[in-house]
Amino acid sequence: MNNITVSTAWLVEHLDDTNFILLDASMEVVLGKEPLVYEQFRCIPNAINMQLEQDFFDHHSSMSHAMPTVEQFTQSAQQLGINQDSVVVIYDNQGMYSAPRAWWTFKTMGFDKVYILDGGLPQWMAENLPTADQYITPIKLGNVTATPQNGGVCNSHMVLCTFDKQGVTIIDARAEGRFNGLAPEPRAGVRSGHIPGSVNLPFANVLDGYRLKSPMALTTFFKHTINDDAEQLIFSCGSGITACILLVAAKVSGAQNVMLYDGSWAEWGASETLPITRLKP
Repeated sequence: MNNITVSTAWLVEHLDDTNFILLDASMEVVLGKEPLVYEQFRCIPNAINMQLEQDFFDHHSSMSHAMPTVEQFTQSAQQLGINQDSVVVIYDNQGMYSAPRAWWTFKTMGFDKVYILDGGLPQWMAENLPTADQYITPIKLGNVTATPQNGGVCNSHMVLCTFDKQGVTIIDARAEGRFNGLAPEPRAGVRSGHIPGSVNLPFANVLDGYRLKSPMALTTFFKHTINDDAEQLIFSCGSGITACILLVAAKVSGAQNVMLYDGSWAEWGASETLPITRLKP
């Protein structure tokens, strides 16, 4: 166990701990990859449905997947039965897709004892570990309270302000075709291209099957793809989900100063005033 991910073996050992909570952060809509489709619903035993899309995005925001408000997070986390001393593990049914976003949400709200199941449900099932056909329901409300941390999330204005700064690298997790503006965007009214000066690192590059690559491999990968003078990394994608896969991978590799642009391309590309770059076909 490191400070970010846990293995299936660790989860088996701790699944019945009294202060332990297992959350399923799977999303209904999977973009940016070929989704894994299950013939029948399966989950890990003792898992609670986090309802990431319903309860942990700010639906009053104009952004597709805006971070929840402090009050929204506190209320939703308490409804999951989470206490201040709980140990929380999050997984999803794609392996490593939306769980990193859920993890970063907890971290930015000041909850530290939260981890990602490396490989998620696919890895669990690949090891022939037992599954359940329904979630469990929290027994009672928790007492967790959000204490938001500065520096974990940024907006478009903050991204614009980095254009003239040294040591800041913007990393885009989308596929190369979308990044270069040669493939259509899945959302109506969104221009094609990328944020000027950003670097394209499709999130699949940090995965080995359903799991993250090893810390050593990730350290080597980021060393070879990011400038040595990069002091701050800002991660973007289509709408703030898969960017967190790269963000988590960067953290595993040792990066400290990382941020999520949760508006991502869905916000940037929809604006007629924000600058874009794209290749000419």
